[in-house]
This record gives sequence, C-alpha cells and structure tokens, in this order.
Amino acid sequence: MRHESQALKRGRSTRARATPASEGTPRRQNPPMSASWLMVLASFLFATMGVCVKLASTHYGAGEIVFYRGITGALMIAALARWQGGSLRSAVPAMHFWRSLTGVTALCLWFYAIGKLPLATAMTLNYMSSVWMALFLIGGAAILRTSKVDWRLVVTVLLGFAGVALILRPTFEQDQLWHGLVGLLSGMVSACGYLQITALGRAGEPDYRVVFYFSLGGVVAGALVTAWSGWHGHSPEGLALLLAVGVLATLAQLLMTRAYATGRPLVNASLQYLGIGYSFIYGVLLFKDRITWWAVGGMGLIVGAGLAATSLRSVATVKPALATMET
Repeated sequence: MRHESQALKRGRSTRARATPASEGTPRRQNPPMSASWLMVLASFLFATMGVCVKLASTHYGAGEIVFYRGITGALMIAALARWQGGSLRSAVPAMHFWRSLTGVTALCLWFYAIGKLPLATAMTLNYMSSVWMALFLIGGAAILRTSKVDWRLVVTVLLGFAGVALILRPTFEQDQLWHGLVGLLSGMVSACGYLQITALGRAGEPDYRVVFYFSLGGVVAGALVTAWSGWHGHSPEGLALLLAVGVLATLAQLLMTRAYATGRPLVNASLQYLGIGYSFIYGVLLFKDRITWWAVGGMGLIVGAGLAATSLRSVATVKPALATMET
C-alpha cells in the first residue's frame, strides 16, 4: 500500500506539472471502492456462501465442503500471489499451524451448524466471536491483574449471552439444542483464530499468506474428517455448489481484509453484521425458515453486544498506546 500511495502521488505531481494553468483543474479519476462498500459486498458474499453451504450440505458432509473450499481458496491465492510477485514461504510456520488449526475447526463447526439450523441463526451464533473476545479480555485482566475489569465489557458479554438464550429457546423447542451449541462453539473458536491472525500481522505476515495456509489447513482437516465419515459421489449441481463456496469465501475474505486494512475497525464491524440481515432474507425466501420474535430479539442483542465489544476493545487498546506516548 505504501508503494502504491507513493506512486500515486508521483503520478499526480507529474500530471500537475504537465497541465497548463489555463486548462483549469485536471480531470479527476474515479476513486477506488471505499472500505465501507468493500465490507458491504464482503458481508453479502459471505451470506451467499452460507446459502451454498446449506444447499451443498444435502449432497456432502461438512468435512467434504471444508476440503473442497480449501482447495479452491489455495489455488486462487497461489495464483494471486504469483501474479503479484509475492512469496508463499513463511518464517513462522508454527504460527500458521495454530491459526489454521483453530480457524479450520471453527469453519467445520460453522458449516455443520449451517446445514442443521436456520441460516440466520447459524450466522448469528458464529458472529458471537466479538463477544467471546471481550470475555477473553475480561478473563485475562482478572487472571493477570494487569488492569481493572471494565464493567461495561461485563455488561456487554451478559447481553450477548442473553441474546444466545433467546435464539436457542426456539431452537430447543425444535429439538436442535445440540446444533445450536455447535454454532455457539464455532464463534468461540473463531475468536481464538482472530487473535492469532492479529499475532501473525504483528509478525509481518501478509494477508494473502495467512489466507493461503488457512486454506491448506482446510484441505488437510477436511480430508481427515471425510476419511472417517466417508466420501460422497459428485453431481453437476454438487460440483457447482462446491466451486461457488470456495470462490465466494475467498473473494469475501480478500475484500474484508482490504476493508480492515484501509477503513475504520468499528465501522467495518458494524457493516459486517449486515451478513445476518442478508442471511435472514435468504432463509425466509429460499428455505422457508421460521424466525420467531424471540430469535429476532436475540439477534439484535448479539449485534449490539458485538458492536459494543468492538468499540470497548478499541478503547482498551488505544489507551495504553497513548499513555506510552505521553511518557
């Protein structure tokens, strides 16, 4: 990004020198897509991927979907890295291993929940990751006693789990409590994966390399799970759905990564929850999902808790940095 910015500045200065003053203001170029629109599009692609996963779950197991999604993503990222002249060799393979382990585990759990639960419910439970990260922050502060526990974070976590209780209440009535707990667990494991992505970023690993090894991890884990559960035969519809899952997931990841690299974290987090709205519409229109007011209220609590947790974590991160600069 830095090199692109410098090249852009040099190009602008060259055009400014070459344009006579009598010609007026140089013609403006179309700006690149903003981070907000990137996040809106990424959320839509993730929700559409969820539709394809739910449809593919009638043909394949969760492990198979993860396997083929990993192959598609790895090939796409490898081609992108080669086109951009990047390298896939990493100096921290152990960090990639642990990130892939947690990320792929969360992905398997999430795909299983999508196949068994209403689409919007499965998406919402997975988006509990922000609340889980707030809970990890509270636990770390309490154990290490490095700072006082922020009561606002405690309230945020409680609101998030109140939303889970409202969502799982209709789920329990449908004898699907186990599937709901699997979806909730996928959000918790996802939170661990996000923390490891942050650590990889601090280690200087580029985003495409993180996504590439995560995809490879999906290939390995999916193959192991499917070797135990069994492989299924293919049909044109099934192959098309598997390809759609891989392409949509990889494009959404790239767009979301770009949005977080150029935009404001809280705005991005807010727009990310549009995925729940998209999934709600998809579920009602395509799968005739029965969404009760209890579930809608629970979704609202989880979205509000997730946004509050993101905001409070940002403040908790910025304050120590400001204190260091003042000293």
